[in-house]
Amino acid sequence: MKLVLNGHDERYVVEQSLMNLFPGELPVYEPVQPGDDAWAVISLKETDRCRVAVELRCHGAAASHELDCALSGSDFDREGQRRHAIARCFFLAFEKVAEQIPSGGTGSPVVKIPPWGMLTGVRPDKPVTWALAAGKTPDEARAMLEQEYFVTPERAALALETGAAALTAQKKLGPRDIAVYVGIPFCPTRCAYCSFVSQSVERSFSLVPPYVDALVEEIRSGGKMVREQGLRVRAFYMGGGTPTTLTAEQLDRVLTAFEEAFDTAPCEEITVEAGRPDTITAEKLAVLRAHGVSRLSVNPQTMEDHVLRAIGRRHTAGDIDDAMELAAKYGFPHVNMDLIAGLPEDTPEGFRRSLDRCLAFGTDNVTVHTLALKKGSRILLEGLAIPGPEAVGEMLDYAAPALRAAGYGPYYLYRQKYMSGSFENIGWCRPGAACWYNIYIMSELCSILSFGAGGSTKMVEPGTNHIERVFNLKYPKEYTERPEKCLANQAAFAAFYETLKGAN
Repeated sequence: MKLVLNGHDERYVVEQSLMNLFPGELPVYEPVQPGDDAWAVISLKETDRCRVAVELRCHGAAASHELDCALSGSDFDREGQRRHAIARCFFLAFEKVAEQIPSGGTGSPVVKIPPWGMLTGVRPDKPVTWALAAGKTPDEARAMLEQEYFVTPERAALALETGAAALTAQKKLGPRDIAVYVGIPFCPTRCAYCSFVSQSVERSFSLVPPYVDALVEEIRSGGKMVREQGLRVRAFYMGGGTPTTLTAEQLDRVLTAFEEAFDTAPCEEITVEAGRPDTITAEKLAVLRAHGVSRLSVNPQTMEDHVLRAIGRRHTAGDIDDAMELAAKYGFPHVNMDLIAGLPEDTPEGFRRSLDRCLAFGTDNVTVHTLALKKGSRILLEGLAIPGPEAVGEMLDYAAPALRAAGYGPYYLYRQKYMSGSFENIGWCRPGAACWYNIYIMSELCSILSFGAGGSTKMVEPGTNHIERVFNLKYPKEYTERPEKCLANQAAFAAFYETLKGAN
């Protein structure tokens, strides 16, 4: 779609709106020519007020909308108000276009109002958390989502639940509380939907021992820095990749390094992903329990054997049964299982069977993801067939009532780019079983100190929208060869908290 920006250069918000409302349309910055049928002209005039006008044409329909609002506060505040006005005006013009296009019918374009309305970000429940923290009632917060952001009543009610959980988590945190993430970028094989920086161990086994050596050293230096800054670790999460790709001895080394480098007394939970059942052994689970791991994630993604084969997994649903039985023997306080709605060769009926089998295990956490089509994934590179948005909608429509009937409630959610049907990922748990780390990172409630290749360290100033980020080197080999980058990131983390000391 051709995009023309008059009086501003807010490309990001315009492109995010385009991606949300017209999936598959790519931005093209060229003048509109007579006969063009896919274009938008977004004009802005700014003084003490913000005046936005959007002209839009697509699929033979055309509409325009104008919006006028006041600007106030700091430059940062005004920037947010301006971007909100542009996104709102674009959405309202789109809504008029959508009304003109008949839905369904052979050859008719599919133009639908997204369930999350004009919200385009990863964290659509953030406005709810802010509203509740500011003293709004739950009804006022939900109405705000529906009226200000055009979210459907069903999604607004969902966001109210997860936003309230985030506010509860926020109240638990002090100004110098952080969480720790340790990344293990290795897997037995690469799944078809994956675009994470992860190495197949069968191809890169030689990288694992030096990686563990480098990771242990990084954890030790990071722990020293955290102690010097007087920070408290409230949650620990080891993800990947697949952490249980490591041997029992290697897992022991990494967890021992964490225990020796950090004061673990304030740490409320220790989570380790054991996502692939073909990496789970009694010896590894014994190590995890010996180190006080309180939460284990076993992530089948599907319990349908033909779907497992389609995504490149070399295990069966029966292997998942065995892994869950083994985990139960070691008595982990909390166990999570992940499913993905929309995988290649899956159907609504297959997804229902998968969810029902997961619920039969009695696990107290279930995360339901919507397939995100990621650049670099085998699904896109090989053009694998996947269920359409309507089928994905059927899967999610079954999941929510089934989980609620089994005693689960939603406690965190997030979105990704290019998700089927513009839906969301939801973490469900039984009462008292929430994973605090998931809430902390998804709601950006505290800093996350990340270790390992591809790690993203996030520095959050409590009570503000001020967030800074530093990144570890992306690939395991360069990570092991350049430890100075990790040390520089830790120095930046320390400097951030030194600045906060001065501000207080």
